[in-house]
Amino acid sequence: LFFIKEPHDVTVMRKEAVVLDCQAHGEAPIDVRWLKNGVKVVENERVYLLSNGSLYISEVESRRGDKSDEGFYQCLAQNKYGAILSQKARLTIASISSFAIQPTSIVVTEGSVARFYCKISALPPPIITWEFNRVTLPLTTERITVLPSGVLQIHGVQRVDAGNYRCIATNIASRRRSMEATLTVTPALSPQLPQRPRIIAGPQNISVSLHQSAILECMATGNPKPIISWSRADSMSIDVYNTKVLGNGNLIITDIKPQHGGVYMCRATTPGTRNYTVASANVTVLAPPSFVEWPESLTRPRAGTARFVCQAEGVPTPRITWLKNGEKVHSNGRIKMYNSKLVINQIIPEDDAIYQCQAENEQGSVLSMARLIVVMSEDRPSVPRNIRADTVSSSAILLAWERPLYNSDKVIAYSVHYMKAEGLNNEEYQVVIGNDTTRYIIDDLEPACNYTFYVVAYMPMGASRMSDHVFQSTLEDVPLRAPELSLTSRSPTDIQVSWQPLPDKLSRGRVSAYRLSYRTSDETAVSQIELPGEKTQYLLENLQPDTIYLLRIAAATSVGWGEQSAWTSHRTPKASSARVPLAPELRLEPLNCTTIVARWQLAARNSAGVQGYRLFYHEESQPESAPVRLRALDNTHTIGGLDPRKKYHVKLLAYNFVGDGYQADQTVSTPGCVSVRDRLVPPPPPPHNVYAKTNSSTGVFLHWGRPAFTSSHAVNYTVRCNPVGLQNASLVLYLQTSEQSLLVPDLEPNTKYEFAIRLHIDQLSSPWSPVIYQSTFPESPTLPPSNVKVTLIEENTALVSWKPPDDPNVAVTHYTILYASRKAWIAGEWQVLQREGSITMALLENLKPGQVYLVKVSASNNMGDGPFSHIVELTIRADLTSAHDSAFSDGFYHLDQKGKNRFLGYSLSTCLFPSRKFSAVKTGREGVNTTVSATAHLGSERRAENADVTVQMMGHSHFIDAKGGTNLIINSLGPVQPSTEKKKNWFSFNNNGKKDDKLVQVRHDTSSYQPGTTVLTYKEDFSISPDQPTTLQALLRRDTEGSSNSEESHATSDSGRYSHDEMEMTNLSSGPCSRPPSLTVDSGGKQIRVFTKMLNKPRYGHICLKFIHINLLRLFSVASTLQA
Repeated sequence: LFFIKEPHDVTVMRKEAVVLDCQAHGEAPIDVRWLKNGVKVVENERVYLLSNGSLYISEVESRRGDKSDEGFYQCLAQNKYGAILSQKARLTIASISSFAIQPTSIVVTEGSVARFYCKISALPPPIITWEFNRVTLPLTTERITVLPSGVLQIHGVQRVDAGNYRCIATNIASRRRSMEATLTVTPALSPQLPQRPRIIAGPQNISVSLHQSAILECMATGNPKPIISWSRADSMSIDVYNTKVLGNGNLIITDIKPQHGGVYMCRATTPGTRNYTVASANVTVLAPPSFVEWPESLTRPRAGTARFVCQAEGVPTPRITWLKNGEKVHSNGRIKMYNSKLVINQIIPEDDAIYQCQAENEQGSVLSMARLIVVMSEDRPSVPRNIRADTVSSSAILLAWERPLYNSDKVIAYSVHYMKAEGLNNEEYQVVIGNDTTRYIIDDLEPACNYTFYVVAYMPMGASRMSDHVFQSTLEDVPLRAPELSLTSRSPTDIQVSWQPLPDKLSRGRVSAYRLSYRTSDETAVSQIELPGEKTQYLLENLQPDTIYLLRIAAATSVGWGEQSAWTSHRTPKASSARVPLAPELRLEPLNCTTIVARWQLAARNSAGVQGYRLFYHEESQPESAPVRLRALDNTHTIGGLDPRKKYHVKLLAYNFVGDGYQADQTVSTPGCVSVRDRLVPPPPPPHNVYAKTNSSTGVFLHWGRPAFTSSHAVNYTVRCNPVGLQNASLVLYLQTSEQSLLVPDLEPNTKYEFAIRLHIDQLSSPWSPVIYQSTFPESPTLPPSNVKVTLIEENTALVSWKPPDDPNVAVTHYTILYASRKAWIAGEWQVLQREGSITMALLENLKPGQVYLVKVSASNNMGDGPFSHIVELTIRADLTSAHDSAFSDGFYHLDQKGKNRFLGYSLSTCLFPSRKFSAVKTGREGVNTTVSATAHLGSERRAENADVTVQMMGHSHFIDAKGGTNLIINSLGPVQPSTEKKKNWFSFNNNGKKDDKLVQVRHDTSSYQPGTTVLTYKEDFSISPDQPTTLQALLRRDTEGSSNSEESHATSDSGRYSHDEMEMTNLSSGPCSRPPSLTVDSGGKQIRVFTKMLNKPRYGHICLKFIHINLLRLFSVASTLQA
């Protein structure tokens, strides 16, 4: 039983319908229920389950209390094996509050900088724009920058900037306007005096969710104008692919990832000088939980023990909860939860269930499941009897018992269970021994600790109940090791000695005393001081300046003294009045068995300047190495490449132009590396140097090294592969190979996978190699954005909103919004907006009344551009008196605004120019092989809004819809669709019935033009019969035929727009027009002349035709007539 689809977070409008997905797979029948905030959802006529298990809410309510539909939803699926709970999905109703911070009026000097700020809470996050004297400001100019966080920056303030400013917040719920704030500009002093750089608005500490955008503001003033630069405090390079500078120095990080976290520093520098000031902020990347280790299904006999392990990572650290058949597991005497483990002792039949580990933080939740199968048997032994425990030493206890009274001859093994008796959630340990003994020494215990023990007897098909518990304590022992010293000097004649108390494992009892020994390096006489066990520091005074002292310490318990530490050296400072830095406060922390992290900060009373630091380290009893030089800004350093279980001495000092400062000395021990315990035969080492490289959107190539052991036996490898955060352990992929490389196929696109490898030799298996992570490439979007809506929110402003494409595995880096009036669409004059992939709405501004606008949206990522959505129309109302019934006016048809004769067809504007007069158009034939694209879709590199570009033209007889994002081609007869199949043309212009292939000639040279101008060139060809109707004649002949089909046309599904789904137009002939100044069309012996009102005074070689509303069904009619 597992989920194919689970619900996801969703934000909807009030009264809007919503579907929360849930689809479970497993052995039928499967019962599906829904929980809201942990309580069962009651179905009614408004809220009910769909046949596939999804939850449908027809009208989302936002009433107070329990009547609101807002909350956390989970789907519970159950069959005969148990029940599982889905991840949590939050349903939020779109809203927008009042402004929490209003912009405030300011007075600034001409030439300086001005800054306004507003803050508002909204779901989804609002689009922030600004108005100046009630007129919308552009998002960015040379001097003005609008940050999405609600900040308006104006650099180089001018007198024309004086006026009233207000903030506009818009989302799908509503639009709010702030109060107005006044900018007053005062004249600048002349001449202007030099000013040091000053940061007036620096970056703030922020926490940003994974894949969202982080904005770090940095606004500075000074004379001359300072230069803004950014760097990271850890000296790592800033990611140039996801980071850009916005305006005059603000940093924006898009698609933020964990590696982007850290401290960022903004530096404002006076040009040509070393005068600068710095401001810094920490960026915390919040990440939802993902599993590092997940539970595996188990089969256990009744009365046995089951252990489930689960580990997850995320920011903040996830909370682990265990579920049994969808309900929370509670600890009792038999079931225990500690750290991330679930242990079930004395298994009973009711424990047979599906268990889930739920990892949850503020960013989301994930679940992983495993099943416990209980094997039943009535034939089992009675409990072991007379349990006794005797202390052997400080780390060992002897446990003895008697065999069970019943079925003792069938016992095949015993398991000994023990754990610390004091404290909560102590981990229980288990040792399995043979049936040939009833005694066992547990020898890995901690000194001076109280333990509890019990024993269980096992038969092939069952186990006994647990025996009685027995308690016993280990003895104290001498300390296993001495404390590690930290040494600093406050003056030339003293040494401050400090140490940390020993942990219980090392103290092996209560420490009763310390003995501190010291001497100079050139003397043998040793001075000793005994200190009580509660002390952790001591100040040695009256020492000699500029002298090397050696110090060591030992600890004692009631049993006796432990070993002394090795000598640690420290030089007292020179007796001088020069001001050198005091000793830093040093802290050392083992990161792992081969790495130490050193952190420090200057003493609070330090008043001397610091130019940098010198750090020394060496293994105990080894010579000191050369120092590591560090910058004054550094406060941490990682020391790697150390040996496990070794002591290292670390010395740190600050220096300035006077000399070296006082030094801090400290000793630290590296821990032992994790090893496999209790193995009679040590396992082989795991593969090393595991390397992963993405091969495609569905494949990852792995390579690894064979460990250096001498066995010549054949080695096989198992590769483990699963998506990060996988919830169903049964879907983990295991691949076998004898090679040292493997291409893992059939993966999901845009998915982060984790890989681990183990080797097998001589029936032994190595541990798994360290996990490495690699993501598959994303696919370019194959689906358009869904649920595209356009809402008029002001007279000339509309809000377009959409939902991401219905493909969870495709990442979207940005959206492209195209909109145009009907008239502009025909000329290819699309307005272009682009928004980041995390934003799902945009404002369409400066719309003209009386126009019908067409809007469509596409999704893109680094792999390519996706298809556009269906076109959505928006009508901007106008005064009805300005509307015309369908009639000619200056060569244009006008749409009947009253809706009586709504033609559904094309508005076509075609300008014809002879090729010999085509000098105004640039050609691209000078040895350059340019590519013709039928789609002028803006790529990700294009960020400017409403910007025109020069695009390539297909040839002198075919044209492209330059900004339409489609493969629409326009020639002299209008839109066409190139066809690779040999089909009959709709229009045949040869009186003799023979097809002249020369009429359609696609020239492969290219030209460029500005979108918005439809340009056509053609080759003069007088080989056509004078009686043959021209392209223009064909169109005019069509216009003389009946036009009473408007009502039928209105029923077409695409509202008269060109649709690739409904029809495929073949290439149409583009012959020349050769009868100026007016055109004569033969129609049943009658001569029809088109006068200047239609043609607008045409001349030979230059004919502009403006046809509006040529109905698609009428085009079909013409095609049928001419072919007949």
